[in-house]
Amino acid sequence: MKQIQQTSRIRQCFVDSSAYWTIQTIRFNFDWMSGWKFRFGNLESKALTRIIFLESIAAIPGSIAGTLRHLASLRNMRRDHGWIHSLLLEAENERMHLLTAIQLKNPGRFMRSMVFLSQGLFYNFFWVSYMISPKFCHRLVGYLEEEAVKTYTKMLADCDAGLMPSWNNVGQAPEIARKYWKLPETATMRDVIELIRADEAHHRDVNHVFGDLKPNQLNPFKAGC
Repeated sequence: MKQIQQTSRIRQCFVDSSAYWTIQTIRFNFDWMSGWKFRFGNLESKALTRIIFLESIAAIPGSIAGTLRHLASLRNMRRDHGWIHSLLLEAENERMHLLTAIQLKNPGRFMRSMVFLSQGLFYNFFWVSYMISPKFCHRLVGYLEEEAVKTYTKMLADCDAGLMPSWNNVGQAPEIARKYWKLPETATMRDVIELIRADEAHHRDVNHVFGDLKPNQLNPFKAGC
């Protein structure tokens, strides 16, 4: 968990480049809308806003990909080769990140409306895209998670620099996070961020592997991963 490294998969084809630049465009807009681009004021509040925006979108791809593969398995009456479970667990894991963040910050009406709009746009975009090119979509998620690892690494650095003092306080990890990650009562919010970063690195690697596989190839990750 403490050895997570920032990585960037080399773009090897048009699909890779399309996915990469789509994520760069989305990241630019998220940074602006969440206030993360502006490094002043209460950084803890800005970080929570950033997490809420990020995770409310990041939980969408796994649910769509898992659902479409589930329907295809039923429709074609054949096995899925183990992808569905991993994809749906990814979506659930991202949702838990969101539920953790909202224990510390209750989004106002404007923020909720922005999340509602962003979800509507991204959900329909990803649904159509996955039916056309699963490879593009898994590569897209891989690049999205690369950016998430960068964001959470920056948050950890801010914690260590004393810019987010309350996140280092013992016992400040939300109860829902302590139960989900099986943390002790003394856990800090920094501990939670470190775990979330590890989750995102895992999703990054899994989706880049899925992007390399054909849809009918066996999921190389064990059940639950």
